[in-house]
Amino acid sequence: MDYCILGLDPGLATLGFGALQCQRSTMGSRDLAATVVPLDYGVIRTPAHTDIGDRLCMIYDDLHTVLKAVKPDLVAIEKLFFYRMGNTIAVAQARGVVMLVLAQYKVPLIEFTPAQIKQALTGYGNSKKLAVQEAVARELNLDTIPEPDDAADALAVALTAWFQN
Repeated sequence: MDYCILGLDPGLATLGFGALQCQRSTMGSRDLAATVVPLDYGVIRTPAHTDIGDRLCMIYDDLHTVLKAVKPDLVAIEKLFFYRMGNTIAVAQARGVVMLVLAQYKVPLIEFTPAQIKQALTGYGNSKKLAVQEAVARELNLDTIPEPDDAADALAVALTAWFQN
């Protein structure tokens, strides 16, 4: 059975997305190379020095476009990680818009902490960002690490959902 998982790495300036086409084996085994392929990945960018409301509207509109194109059966999103209060508020606002759009589409949602994503892809919850990105490329049989970083992170979120599925 084929289904699509969309991974999201929320942010105000850059929101990463990565869609995986997954196929379950009728025998119950999961040979990742044969059953998971990237459909699409990239980022939604909003320009700095633009009114926050306008930036949130851009995320709203562009995420609708991504969801219409990808038609995910499941969305996986990275939970908010608090590291700088000023940035955290902006990311939380963007994440709120993402959650609204997902609710409008009534797509099942699963959330993962950064440590859960790192653990799922590298076996170590405190892995460096590069190790996670290398794992994404390896698991998806890609010649290079997906760029930009936010897209690779979104694919990592989607892979985490696949591994837990």
